[in-house]
Amino acid sequence: MSTIQFSSLANRLRRTEIRELLKLTRMPGTISFGGGLPDPSIFPYEPVKKASIRAVEEFGRQSLQYSPTEGEPFFCEQVAAFMNRQGEKVRPNEIFSVASSQQGLDLLAKIFVDPGSAVIVERPSYVGAIQSFRQFGADLHGVAMDNDGIIPDRLKDKIDDLIHRGNRPRFIYLIPDFQNPSGINLSLKRRKQVLAIAAAYDLIVVEDSPYRELRFEGDLIPSLRSLDPDGRVIQMKTLSKFFSPGFRIGWITAPPEVLEKLIMAKQGTDLCTSAFTSIMTACLFQDGSIERQIEISKQLYAKKAKAMLDALDRYMPDADGLSWSHPEGGMFLWLRLPECIDTTEMLYDAVEKKVAYVIGSCFYSDGSGRNEIRLNYSYPTVEEIDRGIRSLAEVVESRIHEEVTSAHRS
Repeated sequence: MSTIQFSSLANRLRRTEIRELLKLTRMPGTISFGGGLPDPSIFPYEPVKKASIRAVEEFGRQSLQYSPTEGEPFFCEQVAAFMNRQGEKVRPNEIFSVASSQQGLDLLAKIFVDPGSAVIVERPSYVGAIQSFRQFGADLHGVAMDNDGIIPDRLKDKIDDLIHRGNRPRFIYLIPDFQNPSGINLSLKRRKQVLAIAAAYDLIVVEDSPYRELRFEGDLIPSLRSLDPDGRVIQMKTLSKFFSPGFRIGWITAPPEVLEKLIMAKQGTDLCTSAFTSIMTACLFQDGSIERQIEISKQLYAKKAKAMLDALDRYMPDADGLSWSHPEGGMFLWLRLPECIDTTEMLYDAVEKKVAYVIGSCFYSDGSGRNEIRLNYSYPTVEEIDRGIRSLAEVVESRIHEEVTSAHRS
């Protein structure tokens, strides 16, 4: 057999650590807090059925044909109407459809990133973004967060350092609402500060916004895009978290010159997003089904988040360095353990107890965060949340006890 010569990009490809570790969770009876899955019990079968029939009956062969690369006009119209109802000012010609926001990340990396290009991300950040940017050779630089989101002074220092080293950042990537993995919100004050910094250095901000609609506590904070006076924010949206991930559809709003590059990049990837899915989605926006589904999701996830927080209070040991976030929306909670705990090693103990999570180091571009874990509360039932957190607390307590005992021996 001849030697296969792969491209430099192919040689940079790596399987995501999350997907590999989650294979451990396939044991029967395992309660998984791992994936970012919506609760399938509330998937809207009847509205989807009606919309699919309407797509065929009203749009006929158009629904089964190729569509424009930038998106089906009916889809773009209804998405713009939805976003305007959500407080955004968007025109249909500013909407660019993608096959989920993950494709959006891939296309943005394709048009902005060269090998060695600096990209700024949060610490921690979404593993799918880290993976996409790295595939194109990005040099990722994480900026620390606190309970109000990314820290502006640290962001400014990082930009200054990169410019001084001759590697001006291509963009700043943020998830400002119920961040994945931390569940943290970027405060209104910080949003304005980040935009001011971006303006001062003439940088693009990529606002990844899959969870924004899932706020179940407190007031909605204006999006970065809506606060941006300069048109430097590229906003990404998806149906996957607040409606159905099976649709595999999302959209991007961006300045015209960016949209033009995205269109060309997408034409080399898949030509266009599914016309049938786009038209069906537009029908669901038009008849209010998607907004009704958002309300159903918010009510359920509020209940589940409370169940997880209550279980953590009830079962977790009292230990220095042990803390967790208190999300006001979204799907995730972030748990920090004492620095002596390695959550990768601990995962094997947890799986034996029939409970699983995602290790924190997956979400750091530098591989740190080994004492942290992400917990998902949207997918398991309330009863599973209680049982799973109780089992996880037993594992944590055992690990802390082992480390304390070992420290005393040495």
